[in-house]
Amino acid sequence: MLSLQQEKNRQVAQALNLTVGDVRKQLVRIALPIMGTSFIHMAYSFTDMAWLGRLGSEAVAAVGVVSVLIWLAYSISYINKTGSEVTVGQSLGQEQQDRAAHYASHNITISILISLVLGLIYFLFGRNIFAFYKLSPEVEELSFSYLKIVLLGFPCTFFSITVSGIYNGSGLSHIPFKVAASGLVLNMILDPLLIFVLGWGTEGAAWATTISQFVVFWLSYYYIRHKAQLFGGFPLLVHLRWIYVREILRIGLPVAILNSLFVFVSIFLGRQASSAAIHSGLPGHIGVATLTTGGQLEGLTWNTSQGFATALSSIVAQNYAAGKPDRIFLAYKYTLMYTSIFGGLGTLLFVFWGSQFYSLIVPEPMAYQAGGVYLRIIGFSQLLMMCEIATQGLFYGCGRSMPPAIISIVGNYLRIPVAIYCINRGMGLEAIWWIISISSMFKGSVALFWMFILRKKLLHRVSL
Repeated sequence: MLSLQQEKNRQVAQALNLTVGDVRKQLVRIALPIMGTSFIHMAYSFTDMAWLGRLGSEAVAAVGVVSVLIWLAYSISYINKTGSEVTVGQSLGQEQQDRAAHYASHNITISILISLVLGLIYFLFGRNIFAFYKLSPEVEELSFSYLKIVLLGFPCTFFSITVSGIYNGSGLSHIPFKVAASGLVLNMILDPLLIFVLGWGTEGAAWATTISQFVVFWLSYYYIRHKAQLFGGFPLLVHLRWIYVREILRIGLPVAILNSLFVFVSIFLGRQASSAAIHSGLPGHIGVATLTTGGQLEGLTWNTSQGFATALSSIVAQNYAAGKPDRIFLAYKYTLMYTSIFGGLGTLLFVFWGSQFYSLIVPEPMAYQAGGVYLRIIGFSQLLMMCEIATQGLFYGCGRSMPPAIISIVGNYLRIPVAIYCINRGMGLEAIWWIISISSMFKGSVALFWMFILRKKLLHRVSL
């Protein structure tokens, strides 16, 4: 039983009704905190990389390899992040708060189970994965030491991500932003303290991230249980019922698969980049560090578009359930407009100031010169890449996660045979970067075309 004081401290958060009101204001209001939250997750890695870059490119490569596995974990967490955003959003659009509460409970329960299983797999097979990159034994050992520590925070991370999805689906994206910002501030304080003052090196960076994730977990729990309850309160862990699990998997699993398969492509390209760097007379870890760190820097535009796409998904989910197609495509138009602006700015930054931007993370000349080449080439694809992600948000909100999955899987996996062909013909690192850039342009073009083809069909279904 709760005490009287606890009952007084408990506050109920009111989910936003996104089926009425100014669409543009709603889009920006929801997108900005989501973008901020995404940038904060990116900043965790940036902070680690920036401090570890002072230790040398080997430390950056070691953490960069682990960051790919963490990226895979985040991709898998989309089962419940996207699952909660859409199922909760559509339930609210149909004014069924009880059903929204059931979906919230099921998403949290599933996410905790997944985190425990995935953590065990990483612990048992982490060394085998690192060996795939053909790195030196010293770098592999640094990677595994870092991995073992961050695994401790996996359940906390999955819980927090799912709670953020529940709030996003309710139109309350500012709450996850506040929580994530608190964790970032703590991480920024702990990183230099543990890495340099205490001399823990890469393990210090891992502990800084893990401790911060524990704090984010506690704050997420406090908000969802006390500070900003939703749907009158709901249990966090429940006995799973297939009727809810099936719908969550139907929506979230294709999203997780397409993001996870993209990570596997990145792992393969990382191996090819290592080999190409060696053939070019560079250390293998330079190729890996360029791909992993460059990819994280590209997160500047990726996270921006992801923020707008998630906001769009929340708006579409409620209006799709409420049968309001005009608001759906008005929100999509504004999303494309905003992402195009940011995509153009990203292209300018990467193409003309890529080396300077990369050097902020890794000041080693050999590393930031290679990174500058990567960013210059990848910069040309930013506009269409952001259009692809924005279009994903529309599909997800309608509960149609399969078209984006097909586009992403086909486009990303085409990179593998083309990369093998180029490497076998003696082409260097730049060939791999061009493969990534051109395939991103291809995916964005196909996504826009597919949306144009399906528009009338979606309008008909919404208006039924």
